[in-house]
Amino acid sequence: MQPLRLLLVDDHALFREGLISLLSYQDDFTVVGEAEDAESALAQARALKPDIVLMDVELPGEDGVTATQRLKLEMPAVTVVMLTVHDDSQTLFEAIKAGAQGYLVKNVRSRELLEQLRGIARGEAAISRRMAARILEEIRGQTEPFGPGEELTARELEVLELVAARLSNAEIAERLVISEHTVKNHMKSILSKLHLHNRHQAAAYGIARGWLPRPKGT
Repeated sequence: MQPLRLLLVDDHALFREGLISLLSYQDDFTVVGEAEDAESALAQARALKPDIVLMDVELPGEDGVTATQRLKLEMPAVTVVMLTVHDDSQTLFEAIKAGAQGYLVKNVRSRELLEQLRGIARGEAAISRRMAARILEEIRGQTEPFGPGEELTARELEVLELVAARLSNAEIAERLVISEHTVKNHMKSILSKLHLHNRHQAAAYGIARGWLPRPKGT
């Protein structure tokens, strides 16, 4: 298997150097480029076509969330994982809606960072344990867990939980004793209600909101 190609986007050279050093010891990752702002990140992504972009939230000029939205519109196949020093749930939700498949706090331990990146390769959402705990605390303190336009039906939540467990549409259909066509319709409704683009984003959003349990082993 070819190693996953990573592009690092952060305005702190020392942080980039530290990540490059860490990843250089991993056979399943290779850093193909680095950038310090949004425009450089987009240019590098176009030229290098990485598998994963590690994107800092706070960049000089255009922020990382906006840069992610632009990148995903132009290159939807690229996976974006946000990096931040702040465990801010609102920014997390904005990043996921912009197209990010993960959100990690920068002080996460190197072992967990690598585990999350490998999970991304398996189609999982990368959200650090600290971030998930922070969000769950906020959700428990809210009287209304769903925001406007985000009321999923009980069946849609069942489907979304099985998506988060990495089941295919056919497997979900078999588990719920419904047709695969019905599963696809449920997913279409879920994505429409949450204003998201794909099943991985929806699963990540559901986990972040506290609607779904985290997949085992993460």
